[in-house]
Amino acid sequence: MTAPALLEVDDLHVRFPLRSGLMQRVTGAVHAVSGVDFAIPRGEAYGLVGESGCGKTTVARAVLQLVQPSAGTIRFDGEDLTAMSPAQLAPFRRRVQAIFQDPFSSLNPRMSAGDILAEPIRVHCLVPPQEIAERVGNLLDLCGLPRRFVELYPHEMSGGQRQRVGIARALAMEPDLIVCDEAVSALDVSVQAQIINLLSDLRRELGLTYLFIGHDLSVVRHLCDQVAVMYLGRIMERADSEPLFATPAHPYTRALLDAVPDPDPEHEAGREVEPLQGEVPSPSAPPPGCVFHPR
Repeated sequence: MTAPALLEVDDLHVRFPLRSGLMQRVTGAVHAVSGVDFAIPRGEAYGLVGESGCGKTTVARAVLQLVQPSAGTIRFDGEDLTAMSPAQLAPFRRRVQAIFQDPFSSLNPRMSAGDILAEPIRVHCLVPPQEIAERVGNLLDLCGLPRRFVELYPHEMSGGQRQRVGIARALAMEPDLIVCDEAVSALDVSVQAQIINLLSDLRRELGLTYLFIGHDLSVVRHLCDQVAVMYLGRIMERADSEPLFATPAHPYTRALLDAVPDPDPEHEAGREVEPLQGEVPSPSAPPPGCVFHPR
């Protein structure tokens, strides 16, 4: 039996105005996201993949209510976020957290790891003041960091350690949904594996739900239950993870998979790949019908 959806995105559109001239009149719009639909059952991981500029991060920012959708609805646990005022969104912001791509720029360089983790706990009064230090220590334990890291600043940590602090900060709010926006793409391959395994373990232990944005197909295949492939602001194909990678139905999905080199040199040398023709159309003037048809 399928779990009820925690997050439902229905016919989401996000357009950014184009302005020109001395009076900055609106002369057009960039269609960053056009008619995107998906639902994430509670406790599952949902992957959004595609080339840079296809609209993945804009979808994530719309879900986090960091950009205002032009049309469509976003329902979280049955409530329509697009109809809420900023005051009404406050409880939602505690239940949905984000892990960003660059762990260095997403952490305050003037604050130690202990202060970074303690700040949201203190602001939202999650525990009594005398218990904050123990709560911070527990978060470091959960993310595989020694407790001495409470005194370290971001520049004193490696990239993987900084990302673990970013994950611990997200967990500090005890969220239901975590939006991972290219959460491992800035890390070395060996460190990526550690962070992916940590995310998998945390999901299992804490019952978390993930919206995972990425372009590394092997990472998405390992971590996600369902995958949607985006191109020029639209979803081209969606399916459970294994069937999508084993038998892709859309030519764009097949092209993405063909672009991944085979680790076996002999197999790679004999592999026939048909490259895509042409260029990605402009999002300010998307082609009619299926946006992939010009290629």
